[in-house]
Amino acid sequence: MTTSGPEGPTRPNRDDRDERTGHILAGPDAPTRPTSGAEPATRRVARAVRGVLTDTRPLRTPAYRRLWTAGIVTVIGAQLSVVAVPAQIYELTGSSAYVGLTGLFGLVPLVVFGLWGGAIADAVDRRTLLLFSGAGIALSSLALWVTAASGAGGVWPVLGLFAVQTAFLAVNQPARNAVIPRLLPAEQLPAANALNMTVFQVGAIAGPLLAGVLIPVIGLPTLYLLDAIALLATLWATWRLPAVPPAASGARRRAGLREIVDGFRYAALHAVLLVSFLIDIVAMAFGMPRAVFPEISQTLYGDPPGGGFAMGLLFAAIPLGMVAAGLFTGLLHRVQRQGVAVTLAICTWGVGVALFGLTSSLWLAVLFLAIAGAGDVISSVYRMSILQSAATDEMRGRMQGVFGVVVAGGPRVADLWHGSAAEWWGPGVAASVGGVAVVVGAVAVVAAFPVFWRYRPAH
Repeated sequence: MTTSGPEGPTRPNRDDRDERTGHILAGPDAPTRPTSGAEPATRRVARAVRGVLTDTRPLRTPAYRRLWTAGIVTVIGAQLSVVAVPAQIYELTGSSAYVGLTGLFGLVPLVVFGLWGGAIADAVDRRTLLLFSGAGIALSSLALWVTAASGAGGVWPVLGLFAVQTAFLAVNQPARNAVIPRLLPAEQLPAANALNMTVFQVGAIAGPLLAGVLIPVIGLPTLYLLDAIALLATLWATWRLPAVPPAASGARRRAGLREIVDGFRYAALHAVLLVSFLIDIVAMAFGMPRAVFPEISQTLYGDPPGGGFAMGLLFAAIPLGMVAAGLFTGLLHRVQRQGVAVTLAICTWGVGVALFGLTSSLWLAVLFLAIAGAGDVISSVYRMSILQSAATDEMRGRMQGVFGVVVAGGPRVADLWHGSAAEWWGPGVAASVGGVAVVVGAVAVVAAFPVFWRYRPAH
């Protein structure tokens, strides 16, 4: 872990300690000195508010700050592609069936290279891997610019380049998350993950909005070019990170199928890690209700065919709830019973989804989905922190790879069964049944593995 120098957290000098007791007398870690007289009420209120708002202590570490800044550009760029590529394909073909192929061309590399990228992150210097994958993301955006500007190649090169870019993103993410415990002390991991989750959700909202605004103004080709240029800032920030080689080991590291299987075996043999994956599968595979949004927005909230204001609100409600909760995560680092926190947050997600399915009011539906989103982001923060602290460094990349696959795959399973259930029972009932199943499933998983309920991080 980086502990000194320009890349590490500030530590007090020996001269800042009491020679007799060793207590810190000066510096950022020194205890606050009592002031004479009563503290003004306004100062007490301001301190209390700061304690509730987002904990930004990790940003005081230059290395993490650079990684976080680079992540902002990467996330927004990825979301730009999520909008731009389907728009380009529809422009080329006029067919929604071809647009639907982006799901297949995005999911397969996400699963394959997410798992393999995690194994690679455990075998090589993670900074080098971030540079390589970041350069690949930028070059694929540049190639998409060429196809859009020239009009050459048709739809299949665009789909192929989209798959290549998704593969580089899938390799980038496990390495990025596995680096964080090497840059920060363990007690700051929940705060760092809250900052990361908030940025991701802001990017999920801002990226599509930016694409929708910019495409009519500057056109698809220029949008791809701007994305590629912006990613140069990500490469610069990553270049300035310290080296993050694999933990010292006598054996030469490999990143093949056997190492991927070893990662799954490692997770299966560690109950806390296993439950962190199982409980997220329960939450997303049972609870994600997005497949019923189009139908419920038209049949219950009066949207026109093709969607309208209500559908937009429903799709935005969960990310907005996640962002809102992310702004008030200052107290998360004080929670030691992280297994309890994950369980309660997952149940909050389930209850919010169940209530969404029961209401006939659009604004209550948005509120309940936002509450569900708040529970989801808190669960994500602690599950990520558990993976980073409970897994050994030589396994962190693979655990992050599995995490990424679970996060990506769970909602797609929910899409599959929610669609059929909505045909049988109606969209509201389908959503409510899924929400109740989340609560029941989460309680059952934790009851089967009580060690997760008792889990506390070893700082």
